[in-house]
Amino acid sequence: MRVVFELVALFVAIFPVLSCSAKPDGNTLVMIIESSPTNLDPRVGIDAQSERIDNLIFDDLLSRGEDLNVSPGLAERWEIPDPLTYIFHLHRGVKFHDGRALTSRDVKWTFDSLLQGKVRSTKAAVYRFVDHIDAPDDSTVIFHMKEQDATLLWNLSDGAIGIVPAGSGEEMSRHPIGSGPFRFVSAETDRDVSGDRNDGYWGEQARLARVRFAIVPDATTQALELRKGSGDVAINSLTPDTVFTLARDPNLLVERAAGTRLAYMGFNLRDPVLKDARVRQAIAYALDRGPMIDYLWRGQAQPAHSVLPPQSWAYNGGVPTYDHDAGKANQLLDAAGYPAVNGVRFHIAMKTSTDENTRLMVAVMQQQLREAGIALDIRSFEFATFFSDVQHGAFELYSLRWIGGNEDPDIFEYAFHSAKFPPNGANRGYYSNPKVDALIDKARREIDPKVRKPLYAEVQRILADDLPYINLWYFDNVLVHTRRVRNLKLNPAGNYDFLRTAELVQ
Repeated sequence: MRVVFELVALFVAIFPVLSCSAKPDGNTLVMIIESSPTNLDPRVGIDAQSERIDNLIFDDLLSRGEDLNVSPGLAERWEIPDPLTYIFHLHRGVKFHDGRALTSRDVKWTFDSLLQGKVRSTKAAVYRFVDHIDAPDDSTVIFHMKEQDATLLWNLSDGAIGIVPAGSGEEMSRHPIGSGPFRFVSAETDRDVSGDRNDGYWGEQARLARVRFAIVPDATTQALELRKGSGDVAINSLTPDTVFTLARDPNLLVERAAGTRLAYMGFNLRDPVLKDARVRQAIAYALDRGPMIDYLWRGQAQPAHSVLPPQSWAYNGGVPTYDHDAGKANQLLDAAGYPAVNGVRFHIAMKTSTDENTRLMVAVMQQQLREAGIALDIRSFEFATFFSDVQHGAFELYSLRWIGGNEDPDIFEYAFHSAKFPPNGANRGYYSNPKVDALIDKARREIDPKVRKPLYAEVQRILADDLPYINLWYFDNVLVHTRRVRNLKLNPAGNYDFLRTAELVQ
């Protein structure tokens, strides 16, 4: 196993040492991102870059706190007089970047354009329980529901959907006009996106005069841009070994904080071997996550015991866990009726992408499972092919990540409810438990978090026993920046909110 880990570290020895050659603009922070946003209309874009940049250009009705619960945004307060009615009271004096006042009419249009199909977007499904929206005066918005939906507030908060001016159509994707702390200036696919500070922002003003998002897909090139000083900031896009090397550069600093991105292993519960919970539990006991976190991820991750991150208000930290125990793994496999023959109990195939870190991780898993008599066959594919197979249930084992989607307990319905088998949801392993379904359904209809929390706690306890997933680890948020940038405050979700407080030192 040591050979595998040491191969990962070779990059440290061969990373080129470059001198700084580019003089940065004193008024512009250059943030390096891996890919272009696909659509900056906040009603449409669902990729990470679109949503994170949109969150700086647009304001949402609500925001999210450190505990991933909702708090005031454009709506300074709200009331729920009955389970089917939500009344929001807007801040007064808010203006769009073009000077127009933001009123309840704009909020109503934003959602009506989705619900009535004026704008085509997969986000419309999230608001399927909204019956209609009223705007009785400029500062009041009323959502009338078809049925109770406790996830509504979450789906009105940061990154979900920003408010656009009334009458906005498809042109919003080409020239977005919001009310956020930065206003859109320009965008060129595969090159950059630029924005200036909104000096008329209704909230706390940004301290940066200008932000430029430079598109740099290659992680090695990103590192070189940071070392040259032609890039100022990169978050969660560099490999752990690259971060380890850059931390030695006197001109760079590394900020790190616990994050919510989850790596997990998924099972196909229709498989004749994996449908037995004892086999799934044995695999969990056979895996030793500690060395993988320490060596593959350079300690930049934390063990996971739930799909929800610990920061969530609904997290249950008291569920059964599966710390490495080869003895328990072998006992469970014996009890399940899989004796070892010439050291092998059975073969099982794991599909992965061709991502190098993922392939190294699976190679380590292959070694660890061998100690329990499980022969793991690794099958790597380009990501598009791999993900298509996962979506269609064409796998025995696979590993993926939840990025953002696991921050709200609505993830339990989407990923584990028996009504959410593909293509209706992400229950890709075809897990079915009537008790879990009933708990999820009840929790979705409850408005009071104090009532919902024990329901979700029980869901997490049952999932920890049934084990349709093995929750591997939560990745830390890792931000590398030049010394001319200061006052960066990392958010658990790993979004770009730190640009709201960042400053450039001349």
